[in-house]
Amino acid sequence: MTARHDWITLYANGIRYLEKAPLLYWTMAASFTIFGPHDWAARLPLAIATLALFLVVYWSGPRFFNSNMAGFYGALILLTSFGIFIYTRILIPDVMVCLWLTLAMLLFFVSLRQPQPSRATAWGFAAACALNVLTKGLIGIVFPIGIVLVFLFLNRNLQHLRRWHPASSLLVFLIIAAPWHIAAGVANPPQGHPVGTMPTPANVHGFFWFYFINEQVLRYLNRRVPRDYDTVPLLLFWGLLAVWLMPWIVFIFQAMVPVRFRSTLRRMKLPRHDQAWNLLGIWAAFVMVFFSFSTRQEYYAMPALPPIALMIGGWLAREEKCSVRAPGRVAGRRIAVGLFLLGSAGSVIAAYLAGRSRPPAPGTDISTLLTQNPGDYALSLGHFLDLSIRTMGVFRVPLILVALALFAGTLANLVFRFLNMVRAGNYALAAMMVVFLIAAHMALVTFSPVLSSKVLADAIRPRLQTSDVVEINGEYEAGSTLGFYLQRQVRILNGRSSDLWYGSFFSDAPQIFDNDASFRERWAGPQRIFLWTPIDKVPALPGPVFTVAQSGGKEILSNKRSD
Repeated sequence: MTARHDWITLYANGIRYLEKAPLLYWTMAASFTIFGPHDWAARLPLAIATLALFLVVYWSGPRFFNSNMAGFYGALILLTSFGIFIYTRILIPDVMVCLWLTLAMLLFFVSLRQPQPSRATAWGFAAACALNVLTKGLIGIVFPIGIVLVFLFLNRNLQHLRRWHPASSLLVFLIIAAPWHIAAGVANPPQGHPVGTMPTPANVHGFFWFYFINEQVLRYLNRRVPRDYDTVPLLLFWGLLAVWLMPWIVFIFQAMVPVRFRSTLRRMKLPRHDQAWNLLGIWAAFVMVFFSFSTRQEYYAMPALPPIALMIGGWLAREEKCSVRAPGRVAGRRIAVGLFLLGSAGSVIAAYLAGRSRPPAPGTDISTLLTQNPGDYALSLGHFLDLSIRTMGVFRVPLILVALALFAGTLANLVFRFLNMVRAGNYALAAMMVVFLIAAHMALVTFSPVLSSKVLADAIRPRLQTSDVVEINGEYEAGSTLGFYLQRQVRILNGRSSDLWYGSFFSDAPQIFDNDASFRERWAGPQRIFLWTPIDKVPALPGPVFTVAQSGGKEILSNKRSD
């Protein structure tokens, strides 16, 4: 965007990239414009969105539960959750989806408390939905509208929609959401094809088919083309909630107790607290059930994390106010015992792995210690399944930190809760997760050569001349950071697929794709070529081959000696 001054059509490596909504990329381009094209500038907008999410959850506590501590605990849970941590280390927009959806649900709940729902809540809800559509597509409107309709139906209050300024709210939504979609459709129409030639996806179908039908409807139905993705098994998808919200998830069953729908049976209006519990329960369930019938990645559960965090935060705030012998305090102590047993088991496992494994020799490439499971790489965390027992020696320090944190944190929580110091127990769990996330960050830094090509880009940069060619063997996504760190277009060998597939059929697409024959001819020519390739997938190359660098199971080869 900053190079082309085109904020309508997204491009990747010079090719139209029409799969995703633009808001995340707009914010990144704005950051680049202000600060320059640095990796930290790329991540800054996502960091700001994450902080904004914590603030909105914090503000939601007093509105949902009339309790500042409920909002504080809800924000603290998200702040120390592994799910938010791991998926803000990847540049995907899902934490922004959480932000807009949480803001929309907060405004809707506020409108329920008003005798005459205000335009501010209605228009704010519409704006949040529109921004979510610009962030993630159709689920930006499907989630908030679906949750609201289910909630109002079960509470026999559908007339609220008529009073909540629907006409002007629709106008606000369209003013924000429609212009980019219309402009993108005009800028990327079907191309048409000459008589006697084979039609391609780009000249038969334009932006609207590809963006709405192929990338959203057909993806949901597991019929998207090209099929270059996988789906998480259903039980694992639900089970990962425990990982994304550990250790706080152990309080979920107590937090869910107030969720009930008495008004559907007794035709009575629920009190404020019951409405809050119900809305949060419906919100979390709607997200999880929606994706239970679709293809799904691990991070698709993220929009369910804020309501679960608020429910748990609301219960923790209640527990604090209970008397010593109240059922809430008793339940908290029982949960603390179970959590200590789980934490002790986790501590023993982490300590065993740290003690059982041997540290590798200095300079060992972590990729040589991994197993290979290419069938799992379509999952967002697929590469982490390559870890094995012998790999654990690389992570000894993080494992020791995890072992100490799990044992000390759950023990402190147990002691504090039995001393009726509930808040101190919760702070002990938060401190435990801070140490856990520091250990996770250290492990990610160690594992990063497998996921990134920065080391290889740094090896090429001092040698790179304007006339040289940089080529990726395989799909562009596998080595796409080369283009960012080298700030130049790369060629693709046998990788006309995935994110570049549809855009490559447009008439203005650069001719950057090679097959084996054309690449061998190029390799034997006068130009110097730097080839990025997985070490185990080196193509047959004519003539001399020089190794420039190796890192993370990948290497850079060249047809010319470079000193």
